[in-house]
Amino acid sequence: MAAAGASWASSKPPVVIDNGTGYTKMGYSGNSEPSYIVPTAIATKDGVRAGDHRAKRTEMEDLDFFIGDEAVARSSTHAVNYPIRHGLIENWDSMERLWQRCMFDYLRCEPEEHGVVLTEPPLNPPENREYAAEVMFETFNVPTLYIGVQAVLALIASWTAKPDAEHSLTGTVVDSGDGVTHVIPVAEGYVIGSCIKHIPLAGHDITKFVQQQLRERGEPVPPEMSMDVARRIKEDHCYVCKDVAREFARFDANPGKHFSKFEGRHPRTRKPWTADVGYESFLGPELFFNPEIYSSQHTKPLPQVVDDAIIACPIDTRRALYNNVVLSGGSTLFSKFSKRLQGDVQSIVDQRIEANQASLAARGHAVREVKLPVNVVSHPFQRYAVWFGGSMLAAMPGFERSCHTKAQYEEEGPRIARHNAVFSATM
Repeated sequence: MAAAGASWASSKPPVVIDNGTGYTKMGYSGNSEPSYIVPTAIATKDGVRAGDHRAKRTEMEDLDFFIGDEAVARSSTHAVNYPIRHGLIENWDSMERLWQRCMFDYLRCEPEEHGVVLTEPPLNPPENREYAAEVMFETFNVPTLYIGVQAVLALIASWTAKPDAEHSLTGTVVDSGDGVTHVIPVAEGYVIGSCIKHIPLAGHDITKFVQQQLRERGEPVPPEMSMDVARRIKEDHCYVCKDVAREFARFDANPGKHFSKFEGRHPRTRKPWTADVGYESFLGPELFFNPEIYSSQHTKPLPQVVDDAIIACPIDTRRALYNNVVLSGGSTLFSKFSKRLQGDVQSIVDQRIEANQASLAARGHAVREVKLPVNVVSHPFQRYAVWFGGSMLAAMPGFERSCHTKAQYEEEGPRIARHNAVFSATM
């Protein structure tokens, strides 16, 4: 019976859905990019307030809800809910409806005829995995389900950076999207769960910081447009600089040359307006490297977090983890981000090696030269690396053997999805 379910699933390409805090990427396996990228948002009538966990599904109109850009556009007439917070699903009713629209309205597929690949963050509770399986098998009646850990899928996507090189599933994944940033060490395809580091700064925080800078400078941005304008400035104008003090001096010396203009039109009056884009163009991404300028709660720079995560891993894995630091997610796309991260992590490593060698020399031990290269990998599919990794994996021969089947679910229930094999390695 299980074999029949697997062959049924393989007759049509699996659906790959990567639900992030800010955006959902969806499409079919084997494709090089998702068919649709939409905000992970759902708009419902005011009878159900956004984020109300006590709301019953029967209180929601069956058809009167919208997802993605349509949901955001109806924020004045509907209650907009973002069902994922910091990478974790918090509102399952909204999530189920969002999946429904993804499959029927966007991908226009019959779930009973396609296997489904979902992605999960590294710190996802097993109960969430079980509930996802219950929704997929009970509500959508899918034949097979695979829940992939985002870090492993991002490593698979990074193979495109060096197509001719030996494919490795060992590396340190820096995954930064809209809502959360994770540093996840992976050895031979297995996540070293005890060494995962979480950073409460991501794309949304940079957007809010840019918005705050524009407000403090008194730029004439209409209030109702301020968040969207800040996001567009972040995406189109922000970059990573090598030295903040030097960059400030460069801007101060010639503001006319380095300040740029952002032009818009008021949504109601249709009057044009213009705002200056200045220091926030390099201060926004600087939050990753000097977080104290934004948050008093989290002050550890990203390069130090990456180093801490690798140092916590077994000693025999560290060289490979330093040599393959893989970037994933839209918030790693800033110009020169990879160079700054690589340089800063390399500096931390070199300083530690020099301190250890000096200590050994002071005690009279022979010292030999030690080099530990750091390599940060960026690639063309970085923005949706997790989705693309899922697409590659689902297109591989024999993928169905790794999936949970409808027959297994009917026999054992949602507990089949409770455990994920990539956390099984003993390190």
